Amino acid sequence: MTTFTAVENISRRDVLKLFGAAGGGLALGATGLAWSPMALAQDNQAMMNLFIAIGEDNKVYLTCHRSEMGQGIRTGIPQILADELEADWDNVVVIQGLADKRYGSQNTDGSRSIRKHYTRMRQMGAVARTMLEQTAAAKWQVPVSEVYAKSSKVFHKSSNKSLTFGELALDAGKQTVPAIESVRLKSDSDFTHIGQSKTIVDMQDMLNGKAIYGYDIKLDGMVYASISRPPVLGSDVASLDDTEARKVVGVIDVIQLPVPKGAPLFQALGGVAVIATNTWSAMQGRKALKLTWTASVNDLHDTDKYMAELVAKVKTPGKVMRQLGDSVQKWPKESTLNAVYTVPYLTHAMMEPPVATANVTAQGCELWSSTQTPQSTQQTVAAALGLQEDNVKVNVTLLGGGFGRKSKPDFSVEAAMLSQRLNKPVKVSWTREDEIQHGYYHAISAQFYQAKFDGNNKVDALLARTGFPSISSTFAEGVEMPSAGELDLGFTDVPLALPQIRLEAVKAVARTRIGWMRSVCNIQHAFGIGSFVDELAVKAQKPCIQMWREMLGAPRKETFADQGFSYGNYGEELADHPVDVARYHHLLDVMEASLAKQPKVAKNQGWGFAIHRSFVSYVAVATLVEVVDNKLQVLKSIAAIDAGLVVNPDRVKSQTEGAIIFGLTLAMMGEISFIDGKVTQSNFHDYPLLRLPQCPDIEVILVESNAKPAGVGEPGVPPVAPSLTNAIFAATGVRYRDLPLNKVLSI
Repeated sequence: MTTFTAVENISRRDVLKLFGAAGGGLALGATGLAWSPMALAQDNQAMMNLFIAIGEDNKVYLTCHRSEMGQGIRTGIPQILADELEADWDNVVVIQGLADKRYGSQNTDGSRSIRKHYTRMRQMGAVARTMLEQTAAAKWQVPVSEVYAKSSKVFHKSSNKSLTFGELALDAGKQTVPAIESVRLKSDSDFTHIGQSKTIVDMQDMLNGKAIYGYDIKLDGMVYASISRPPVLGSDVASLDDTEARKVVGVIDVIQLPVPKGAPLFQALGGVAVIATNTWSAMQGRKALKLTWTASVNDLHDTDKYMAELVAKVKTPGKVMRQLGDSVQKWPKESTLNAVYTVPYLTHAMMEPPVATANVTAQGCELWSSTQTPQSTQQTVAAALGLQEDNVKVNVTLLGGGFGRKSKPDFSVEAAMLSQRLNKPVKVSWTREDEIQHGYYHAISAQFYQAKFDGNNKVDALLARTGFPSISSTFAEGVEMPSAGELDLGFTDVPLALPQIRLEAVKAVARTRIGWMRSVCNIQHAFGIGSFVDELAVKAQKPCIQMWREMLGAPRKETFADQGFSYGNYGEELADHPVDVARYHHLLDVMEASLAKQPKVAKNQGWGFAIHRSFVSYVAVATLVEVVDNKLQVLKSIAAIDAGLVVNPDRVKSQTEGAIIFGLTLAMMGEISFIDGKVTQSNFHDYPLLRLPQCPDIEVILVESNAKPAGVGEPGVPPVAPSLTNAIFAATGVRYRDLPLNKVLSI
């Protein structure tokens, strides 16, 4: 296999080098497939947004328009394109796409890169293959039905004559692009790349240090910025003495940035930037600043008090969000169970903190950013600088993790504003302390669950309430209720088949920036329902898996009709991605069979179980723990995932393994606390991540499915926490309903 190359900053002139002296080839665009074949040229003089280009050297250049942050999308998208194209994998070179509306959505979030683009990428590959086959048929003067593409060649069926893609590329590029509706897609049984485990294309560069991340960007004449941001959301600089900062060797300027008014949006937080000839000097200069800050409406925010208020609220009636059957008026004590579950603020803690480099000139702005959302970066930066969007070019580097934090481009805005002010390239590097203390946090939350058993020891009624500050508060002032989209994430959409269900939400005022994080509101909602079903199972003296079977009811496709809400289904049509209770049941069977093969648990050990649907995938997790002298050790984790058709099994397994580690980190140690409006944590010593000795043996079961591709990056996280706390109960008889666990157990 040839080495894959991340081609950056390709100019019109560089195209000739890539395509050989003639500079010719076939190139296809994304929208309408009507662009001229100026392959790989990514400047204002050439057509952009190209997914497929074929050079006379027989290389196949495939554009990935999504951001690579370790999930393998720069491999998955090309796998789909190459399969329908019938390209030889060894001839493929992956090109990173720039920010451009013509790609459609480039937001690499919501576990939708494959599920939203699978069919479209297949169509793109099929169109290119069709043009190559038509060109070969014309050269041989035979019907196109007598030719076929395979391994970067086109063959004539009867004579076995062949031409390489490179030999056909020039003439193919002159053809009329066929309509998407007219092209033939391959049968799934004929796939050669889709469904195969392939090493991610950047692996070798990652291993040898050649991979380019946001922190690796260096431009001629570049300066470095470190920013002291307001410690409390809404505060501003009251006084500034930069005398000592300017004495630090390497410091060349100190610039005050405005604090935005109103909803935070994706705006820069403001504060004071120290500019230097190197990052170290900028950071040392920042430490030497003498700053005081103005008062803020959020100065009194205290998480202990806030959580107590949330818990009190969810114990009282809220706004009904979903109802099935009549409201229960009587809750007999002997047949009723209730519980409250809490999850604190959380932050992303990815290995590479936010970083962006900007160069603003009279011609516009060029950015190099570790961004998950190049288009919103382009839009937000353009608005901040007063430029047209087309005058902002966004180069997407590799991301050292993202988890949703890098879908907010505030750090790119900072770099652009400073570059415009200084008239030279500027790199803004966030420290770990910056990332933890100035993030967009996963919302603090509380949930109340109450259920009633009938005379046959079956649950026949459920009342639940949830409360948390909404992500919508980041985009509009005065928002106090969670959005329907947030409630759809593991709260209103659990397809329980009970005679009476009433789900409510309560108000919560946001006191900091709230943002999406890996699996979003499924984090708290899966913890709530996953824990409560286990508690119901214990009360009923039934296995947890059996309780899930009973509460889910008969296999069916749940539509939630006539239940008082319209289900968003992660932006997917229910016809394409139904809430299929049969798939829940199959996972329950798979996990039950897997657990039956496990050795008998020893003293102080126990298994816990949870199941959850999110991002239109289904995941069941079983966790084995041991608790001795109040010390928790997670011994094994088994995850079974039904994500529909799988493009790259190795990546699905890797993402699920990562989700287990991420979920355990949150459940065991994740907590952001506020006192007097300020975050008290600062680095990994007080916001720790799972270490190798704490990591369990992990087994991932990929459930075969003929369903359409579903999400992978996030669905593994939600069931982890409840499976863990359920396991602890099985081992000790003690039920923990408040996270993180390191408050009560030795980790």
